[in-house]
Amino acid sequence: MTTQEHTKPALTGLDRAALADILSIADVPERQRRMRAQQIWRWIYNRGVTDFAAMTNIAKPLRARLAREFTIARPRVAARQVSKDGTRKWLLRLAPDETGQRHEVEVVYIPEEDRGTLCVSSQVGCTLNCTFCHTGTQKWVRNLTAGEIVSQILVARDDLGDWPDVMAANPDAPASGRWITNVVLMGMGEPLYNFDNVKTACEIISDGEGISLSKRRITLSTAGVAPEIPRAGAEMGVMLAISLHATTDEVRDRLVPLNRKYPLKALLDACRAYPGLSNARRITFEYVMLKGMNDSPADARRLVNLLRGIPAKVNLIPFNPWPGSPYECSDWPAIERFAEIVNRAGYASPVRSPRGRDIMAACGQLKSESQRLRASQRTRPAQNRTAAT
Repeated sequence: MTTQEHTKPALTGLDRAALADILSIADVPERQRRMRAQQIWRWIYNRGVTDFAAMTNIAKPLRARLAREFTIARPRVAARQVSKDGTRKWLLRLAPDETGQRHEVEVVYIPEEDRGTLCVSSQVGCTLNCTFCHTGTQKWVRNLTAGEIVSQILVARDDLGDWPDVMAANPDAPASGRWITNVVLMGMGEPLYNFDNVKTACEIISDGEGISLSKRRITLSTAGVAPEIPRAGAEMGVMLAISLHATTDEVRDRLVPLNRKYPLKALLDACRAYPGLSNARRITFEYVMLKGMNDSPADARRLVNLLRGIPAKVNLIPFNPWPGSPYECSDWPAIERFAEIVNRAGYASPVRSPRGRDIMAACGQLKSESQRLRASQRTRPAQNRTAAT
């Protein structure tokens, strides 16, 4: 697989108009740019090519010019791990940025009987410092570009064999016709602090001639950047998840420091203003279960009161430990009691089964491997570090 080059402009991640405009660099006549952009778009996102030479409906001389001027390469897979439960995690090394540094992000694939969910990152590191989250212990470095966000999906599709030509030849292909059926912006970073790039990425993911996932299969998770929540609904139209985790400002201030800027009332008012809310388009509230911190029956009853009037469901997440964490997971009876109270109030409250814990791929465990792997490990071929399923 071709890896990224930083000396040429990347076409991956450009919206349709920008893709057409940039073709002027390759001397594509103005009257042809829209048509050529459409061809390139389909090859990148629908067919998954990484080499302009594979774009067989474009004349060879133009393919050669495109290859000289642009890149459609992927980020490099620096490490690949497979959990005993089938969860996959990739550490991706990005092309050098304007400072010459190469940063890394993680992306996780979670297979289930009825779907395959890809959890992608929106930033290198995170600014939010949520105390229960491993990623929150890593310093924020920069926003990802739209191309770097979308490329996480392309790399995962490469590894899974999730392209039409490959799927057609695979007798074990799922009935849905693809392995990746859902994308969640729940990896490293706060998506609403990278609004424009996330918006462009969502447009490409949902484009019917691009990656072609319904907006109802794309979920944006935010820790509570209240002013941007209604705007995200109006401009992106994807599903919304709120990283809630507490029912009082006092506790949420400790767990999610962003709460000091946008406390619970402001956050929930923004949720009520999210366009298109209905029982068919509910907000998911994520609630990590922390022993003795937020798991009492009183917390459950407060949660029900906070959500009153919001079409919602609550994902209860048993805390996934990580080295040095100051928290413990709630006992199972406490989780069951909490779920029962929420469920009796009319809110679906599934308890999320931990996935990928053995490869540090579970919710709240992502952190750039560059801070954990020795240099010798990072330069070893990725396939040599694949864990056995």
